[in-house]
Amino acid sequence: MSVSLVVIRNSIIITDLPFDYLCSMTDAANDLQTRWWNLEATLAERFGKKPDMEAILFLIGIQELGDIRNKFTKEQKQDLMHIAVCSLFAQSGYYELEKVDEEGWPHFKQLKSLPAMTMTEQENFLKDHVLLYFERIDF
Repeated sequence: MSVSLVVIRNSIIITDLPFDYLCSMTDAANDLQTRWWNLEATLAERFGKKPDMEAILFLIGIQELGDIRNKFTKEQKQDLMHIAVCSLFAQSGYYELEKVDEEGWPHFKQLKSLPAMTMTEQENFLKDHVLLYFERIDF
């Protein structure tokens, strides 16, 4: 059986099946957004307010550092978000843990460049990696 794909206005029509199958190309984006909203709701329930992306990256950074303390300096907060981004993109082979320094802070090595993306694509790329991270730790 041969199958033909036709793309019309952000939809894919699969023909040569017993019926034409219409699949919106935005289904994946909608699924990503739905999963993201579910994560935000879970985090809001857990922490008492809906976190923005910076807060989520901060939480991931603390989790990866493994050091929960009452205060972090502004520079340490930025470092925690950097740890989070590197940890997230390590899941897809963009970074790898190079070493942990004498104070326990991880340092990463970039293995390959991130693909060129629009702002929306970058946001979705980051959201997808955040969702993968939380799925991986069974959150």
